[in-house]
Amino acid sequence: MLSLVGLILLGLPSVYAFASMLAMSRWTKTGVAPASLLPVSILKPLHGHEPGLEACLRSFCNQDYPDYELLFGLADSEDPALAVVEQLRLSHPDRMIRTVISQERIGANPKVNNLHNLYPFARHRWIVISDSDILAPPDYLRRLVPPLGDDRNGLVTCLYGGWSGHTFWERLGKLFIDDGFAPSVWVAWLLGSRAFAFGATLALRRETLDHIGGFGAFADSLADDYRLGELGRELGLEVVLAPFAVQTRVTENTPSALWRHELRWLRTIRFVNPWGFAFFWISWGSPLILGGAIMLALGAGWLAIPWVSMAVALRLVLHYRSAWCLGVEAGPVGLVPIRDFLTLTEWVAAFFSRQVRWKGQKLTVGRGDGINPVHDPDP
Repeated sequence: MLSLVGLILLGLPSVYAFASMLAMSRWTKTGVAPASLLPVSILKPLHGHEPGLEACLRSFCNQDYPDYELLFGLADSEDPALAVVEQLRLSHPDRMIRTVISQERIGANPKVNNLHNLYPFARHRWIVISDSDILAPPDYLRRLVPPLGDDRNGLVTCLYGGWSGHTFWERLGKLFIDDGFAPSVWVAWLLGSRAFAFGATLALRRETLDHIGGFGAFADSLADDYRLGELGRELGLEVVLAPFAVQTRVTENTPSALWRHELRWLRTIRFVNPWGFAFFWISWGSPLILGGAIMLALGAGWLAIPWVSMAVALRLVLHYRSAWCLGVEAGPVGLVPIRDFLTLTEWVAAFFSRQVRWKGQKLTVGRGDGINPVHDPDP
């Protein structure tokens, strides 16, 4: 019995790793039909001067695309991100860059409020929404928007890899994305799910956004990106996972900052995708491999070695293969077991509260993923 339990514990992460790598292979071979490169409006909500902000925004100024505009939104004229935008405007005089500063609110989600205030100033039919911490390759728009030429597609979204500094906690945060989040999306995609959409990139036609009711349709949602994709699917439109990845800057350089950020991510998944959250534990190879190794060793002795070795090898191959597909540097392999055990701890903690911290606010998540501010003195 111990041997059987051990084999099951070793088999689960091994099958998951194999499925992830199969999905990666198919994803990288996904083709996109050529289409006319129509003008694009890029909406960028900003809040504060985050590390790497200038590099991220500059990557959108340097797109190899014939016609696009950049709209940056802020809620405060004193926001330090404004100075970064002004510097970009000076260094790219040939680029159409506009800034919108408005405190108008249509809901509890500050990012959606920002986007709502930007939207009336967008001139083009094709709209791209992207978070401020995203670094895009020069051919990003050329590879992203062609699927919008097919009226069956309502939304195009992008996976992302982690781009971190050199601190221990930033590198650990990068592995949450590269080794945990991205492979889980690939597996879901391989199994036919399209129930995803990521704030790293959301590309859609103006009429799609207007048909779902504009940004007001999800202004009180924590997972605004997921809800936008869901509303598009309810119209009978497809969500397309672009066959390339962008990068997101991981800035959490303290254990408390990393814990809060990742706990918000996990609670968001719990609220919008309960089944996906329930099975997320399968993606953490190290705890399962350790448990399986102990059980199999107790039941089968030295015969456990090849099975354990295979499970460990697949976990490490997944680590390196995922980073390669995402176009990022693989994190230190010694952090892999630490990352897996930390995610397990966070997953358990995500069950015990409906509160999250985001953009300096403490929020309570209600039915579905509706959010309400918590008014207390807790900083």
